[in-house]
Amino acid sequence: MPQAPTPAQVIEDTRRWLERAVIGLNLCPFAKAVHAKRQVHFVASGAADFAPVLTDLEREADALVARPAGERDTTLLVVPAGFDDFLLFNELVRAGERRLARQGLEGVLQLASFHPRFVFAGADEDDVANHSNRSPWPTLHLLREASIDRAVAAFPQAQAIYEANIRTLERLGPQGWQALGVGRS
Repeated sequence: MPQAPTPAQVIEDTRRWLERAVIGLNLCPFAKAVHAKRQVHFVASGAADFAPVLTDLEREADALVARPAGERDTTLLVVPAGFDDFLLFNELVRAGERRLARQGLEGVLQLASFHPRFVFAGADEDDVANHSNRSPWPTLHLLREASIDRAVAAFPQAQAIYEANIRTLERLGPQGWQALGVGRS
């Protein structure tokens, strides 16, 4: 039986994915600046079930809004256990959105998600475009709405990002993605 990864390994895998894939391939043109300014907070959840992961999410949301954006602009909460099934993870994401709304953070924070087995609705599982949302570990991404608004205002062609990502990933292909070394350690 394989040994469970340490929180440090999980965070390092996620940081490598962010640097090599998200920033390196420019899948999100907004990520480079916040990463360079050290405004991305990485945390690994030790939980493997809905309630404790949602408690971690609530704690991280509170911690994010308690700090100025210049100090912490976004949080990646990595969930290495219990949510390898993509559909189950999607249920967690929906529960997380409801939790943020109950916290009064709707319109303040947005919850995005990444998963190793992410599949766009209507896409084949092996479609290379899915890699734009694939991370080494299931990940809940807390973003400040105000920061998203500023980024979109600075980059008015934000809707073109998706199409550019598809072209990038198609050029890269599955072997190119594999060569990035952005999987689990």
